[in-house]
Amino acid sequence: MNEVLKTIQNRFSCRGYTGEPIEQEKLDAIVKAALQSPTAMDAQRFKLIVITNKDMVDQLNEAAMEVLKSDPNPAFYERIKSRGGKVYYNAPCMVLVLKDADSKHGICDSGIMVQTMALAATSLGVDSVICAMASIPFSDKSKNAAEYKSKVGWEADQEFAMGILLGQGNITKEPHTISPQKVHYVR
Repeated sequence: MNEVLKTIQNRFSCRGYTGEPIEQEKLDAIVKAALQSPTAMDAQRFKLIVITNKDMVDQLNEAAMEVLKSDPNPAFYERIKSRGGKVYYNAPCMVLVLKDADSKHGICDSGIMVQTMALAATSLGVDSVICAMASIPFSDKSKNAAEYKSKVGWEADQEFAMGILLGQGNITKEPHTISPQKVHYVR
């Protein structure tokens, strides 16, 4: 099996981090891999916000927990709280992928980018989890959304597309079991 397929096979969603910063050289390589991802018509209508300020990630975690606590369905909040109250799992790095608000293909482009980052991270010994919950502190439900957007450089004509958390995991996990029965060939 070649190295790319091994990396795909070994990648798992890490939901527990040591909090230790990622080596800059590795982070730069992961970000460069994201920038090398294809986009529809090569329009590149996105922005990456790479947050390595651990205090900021922790503030965003607190804001996310506050939003989840106010949700009418407390099950998700209780689940996160029972796992230590860390929506972002103590990750030292959060990458937000923003799309231009009028982009027709931004969601697809961002999906490609975060998967590329996840695979690049795995190949470098960095753990990751693709994280749509990264949007919570910036949502209309967050009382400080405008302040957080300003702090991270989120421009008014951009929307959240997807996020990814990166760091050194303090857990290991087997990759999920594949389901060949989910494939239907038309030959």
